[in-house]
Amino acid sequence: MSRPTTRVLTVLELLQTHGRMSGSQLAQRLEVDRRTVRRYIALLEELGIPITAERGRDGAYMLVAGFKLPPLMFTDDEALALSVGLLAARGLGLAEAAPAVASAQAKLERVMPATVKRRVRAIDETVTLELSRSTAPRDNAALAALSTASQGQRRVQLRYRAAEREDSERDFDPYGLAWRGGRWYVVGRCHLRDGLRSFRLDRVQSVQPLDVSFSRPEGFDALAHLTLSVATLPREFTVEVLLETDLAAARRQVFPAFGVLEEVAGGVLLRGQTDDLGWFARELARLPFSFEIHRPDALREELAARARRLLQQATRAVTGA
Repeated sequence: MSRPTTRVLTVLELLQTHGRMSGSQLAQRLEVDRRTVRRYIALLEELGIPITAERGRDGAYMLVAGFKLPPLMFTDDEALALSVGLLAARGLGLAEAAPAVASAQAKLERVMPATVKRRVRAIDETVTLELSRSTAPRDNAALAALSTASQGQRRVQLRYRAAEREDSERDFDPYGLAWRGGRWYVVGRCHLRDGLRSFRLDRVQSVQPLDVSFSRPEGFDALAHLTLSVATLPREFTVEVLLETDLAAARRQVFPAFGVLEEVAGGVLLRGQTDDLGWFARELARLPFSFEIHRPDALREELAARARRLLQQATRAVTGA
């Protein structure tokens, strides 16, 4: 079980759900002894929760008849945010996400007003999010441990399994976590490689907190760093294209993994890496502004070939008419 505060709230949840439970039943569910259960009951009573206790070895605990927690009050926008958040949680690569979301939603619905409950169910039953490419880790332990360490700026020892199935260990300063391309990543300073690195959480084997603190760079953005790393990852072709527009317009049209944007005289310089010039040419062709290819020459040829194919298709359509 988790921390004592969570266990106390679990006692309240069990009594609300089952109505009547003996001390031994509660102790078994919480994996504690009866004396500890009595202490949790006393804490609930101090919080103003009215509980009736039957005397005797097999006595039971019950909430006073008619007692219910006050309903949670949400605005329409809060209810919408809550509903979409629960829906998204199923697809965010969390281990055992479906039962956890179902359990959370059931608990919330028990204390929600009927109107809010209907809104939450409507979202759940009618809205679909495209999160099908998720790769879930074995459990949520790494996500919980690394997010806690990142928040407290505490170093950890990370045991990691690479794509080649080789395990390695390193001291690691977790600056932040990010969700990208169907996977969770942690980004921070790797003391084995002495530099910034990102690691997939589904390959993390274990996380051990260390009694060492670190200082995160001011304003560090884990997702921005991860996106930049992907965009600048060395590939077969290095691409440079001058976009004849301003930086704001370029950022609206060019997705981050396409390349790095830099404002220069005459427009915006796009620098990228790719193994597929055909794909890069297709992405350039969809841009709403003019551009000039600086390199490689093969990209010009690929773009020209694509233009000829499109012209041939257009001519065929006219001829067919």
